[in-house]
Amino acid sequence: MASLLCNARIQLTDTLEQMQQGTLMRKVKSKSWKKQRYFKLQEDCMTIWYQSKRTGKTESAFSISDVETVREGHQSEVLQSVAEEFPPERCFTIVFYGRRGNLDLVAGSAEEAQCWVQGLRQLIEVATTMDQREKIDQWIRDWFQKADKDKDGRMNFKEVQRLLKMMNVDMNEDHALRLFQDADKSESGTLEGEEFVLFYKALTQREEVLSLFREYSEDGKKLTLLELVDFLREEQLEDEGTEELAMELIDKYEPSETARARHVLSVDGFLMYLCSPEGSIFNPQHRGLWQDMSQPLCHYFISSSHNTYLIEDQIRGHSSIEGYIRALKRGCRCLEVDCWDGPNGEPMVYHGHTFTSKIPFREVVSTLGKYAFKTSDYPVILSLENHCSMEQQEVLAQQLKDILGEQLLTTTIDGHVPTQLPSPEELKHKILLKGKKIGRLEDTLDGPGDEVPEVSDDDNGAEAEEERRRAKKDKETLAQALSDCVIYCKNVPFRGFQEARSHSRPSEISSLSEAKARKLIRDEGNEFVRHNAWQLTRIYPSGMRTDSSNYSPQEMWNVGCQIVALNFQTAGMEMDLCDGLFSQNGHCGYVLKPPFMRDKETLFNPSDPRSWEGPGPITLTIQVISGQQLPKVANSKEGAIIDPLVRVEIYGVPADQAHQETKYIENNGFNPCWDETLQFQLHVPELALVRFVVEDYDKTSRNDFVGQFTLAFANIKPGYRHIHLLSKDGTSIPPSSLFVHIRITEPPGPEQD
Repeated sequence: MASLLCNARIQLTDTLEQMQQGTLMRKVKSKSWKKQRYFKLQEDCMTIWYQSKRTGKTESAFSISDVETVREGHQSEVLQSVAEEFPPERCFTIVFYGRRGNLDLVAGSAEEAQCWVQGLRQLIEVATTMDQREKIDQWIRDWFQKADKDKDGRMNFKEVQRLLKMMNVDMNEDHALRLFQDADKSESGTLEGEEFVLFYKALTQREEVLSLFREYSEDGKKLTLLELVDFLREEQLEDEGTEELAMELIDKYEPSETARARHVLSVDGFLMYLCSPEGSIFNPQHRGLWQDMSQPLCHYFISSSHNTYLIEDQIRGHSSIEGYIRALKRGCRCLEVDCWDGPNGEPMVYHGHTFTSKIPFREVVSTLGKYAFKTSDYPVILSLENHCSMEQQEVLAQQLKDILGEQLLTTTIDGHVPTQLPSPEELKHKILLKGKKIGRLEDTLDGPGDEVPEVSDDDNGAEAEEERRRAKKDKETLAQALSDCVIYCKNVPFRGFQEARSHSRPSEISSLSEAKARKLIRDEGNEFVRHNAWQLTRIYPSGMRTDSSNYSPQEMWNVGCQIVALNFQTAGMEMDLCDGLFSQNGHCGYVLKPPFMRDKETLFNPSDPRSWEGPGPITLTIQVISGQQLPKVANSKEGAIIDPLVRVEIYGVPADQAHQETKYIENNGFNPCWDETLQFQLHVPELALVRFVVEDYDKTSRNDFVGQFTLAFANIKPGYRHIHLLSKDGTSIPPSSLFVHIRITEPPGPEQD
């Protein structure tokens, strides 16, 4: 059984053995809630189990693959609140992926804490570097453990039937029994270890992959190097270095050493390749940094969050530095802070005039200093909503400078007045403050400015007068020290595109509510695109969204708005689009806009087909072939099997918005086969996002969400591809996937003479 239970890559160290013996620790939820729990690493080395010491009944477990990281010391609000009671060397925090709350623990001694911190880190490293086969093996182990009720490491047919129900398989009993008997090599009437793996492999036999394999294999048993090259060229449209690629794939994915030595690929190796990153729908070359990062900031879409400090709703939600950590880890590059006067001269961050809890500004800034550049090296914009008195504004400025030091940008990069914004490349590792500023940037710089926007003679006097009046008003309400920290992102009210063109600077930025932005898109779409080619615009959700819901960012991106702020704490289609757009380019939080959106004189208007340059629509043809191990719907009834359907949604300019879906398959979440073809016309593919959604069909009420995957059209690889599904909050749910074939047909070029 051991071979099934413990991951082959895990070396049993003293640390892990100690964890397997179990440790009594305190689970802390607040200053007053601190209870003893017994924590233990299971034999599979991939599950942590814990139970209440007192009752000995209530037990819980979590998988190592759900753990994102471990933080040592008082690195959470909960542990900070008990800092006087427990020293930092005994404390640590287990952070989970997605929106699941942290687990804050206090060990009995510093040695015990270290043992768990080091051990967990070792196991997380194994979990995150697993390849597809190891992930599936691990997934089988997890299910085996769940179903093996009497924990004897073997399973009779009844247990196997219950397991199939848990795994979303509704199977003919005779067929299941036949597979069970074939796998029971020892004829003991139970499956153990490798027998269970055999049973699982027979269960997951993929006919659709087998027939594709046979199409290219002459003997139906293997693909020779040249047969694989043919497949890669003809189906996957890989045209460069195909032979080298074929060799690489065989070396990487062929499990049999003899086959590898002969440079051939077996069915197992072929399936491994199809399920690998190279067989994914997402172009692996676009996962890393692949765009030009030397253009002005306004030429990029920037991943941006609204009310970053909230992890629930806007009225009573909990304010937390966790909101900042999560957003930064997701590659967010524009964060929001609402500052209000706090007790003892300490400014606080919370949602004003509501019941949300409060956090000291100092804590937000030190969190920012710590996490700003862990996921991305490119600049972070701190959007400051300042409601503080003059005294506490001085404190804000002091804390920003003291805590962030060199990271805070306090002057232009070359000492001159900018004629255009600097690039993400030039601003690497810098934090930019966005807020009000007294007067103009050139007033604070030494020497004359390089170039200031033209002001015509007849309104020069009026313009200068208005400028003086505004500066005087700002001086009365804004501390000079805080004003001096604002360089490239000076907040200015928006007074129309004409006004901006004649009087604004590239270093100024306007914020618009979603409703105001929609009106401008409707009435002046082209002007909006032109404006965003040289100046930044921030869009924020309407004040009516007290439930922290989101608007669709797509319509704002269609006119080139860079800072489209969303409530990162709220899962759903809008955040899927945001994650989908920013999952490319090394997850750095910046995505370069298409060329026709970077030109100040562009004619492009998303709502007007006559303004789109290009040879005509591209045709995207998606054959939805099959699904693999789809998860059950959360909170579904015991034994309920899903009836899955796939919907493909296109988001882009209004003319490209579309969705189509397959029929649903009854009672099969394990290996449904649709084999249906959906087709879409894309007029502006550069702006299109494609979202694949799997739902559980329900004839009496709304369909339930099962999984989704969203990506920019620009990142799609044609051919036979797997789509690895994500949960509602954007975390992966291996081994759930869809198998599809993608064809992209360009419009015919101009006729040749």
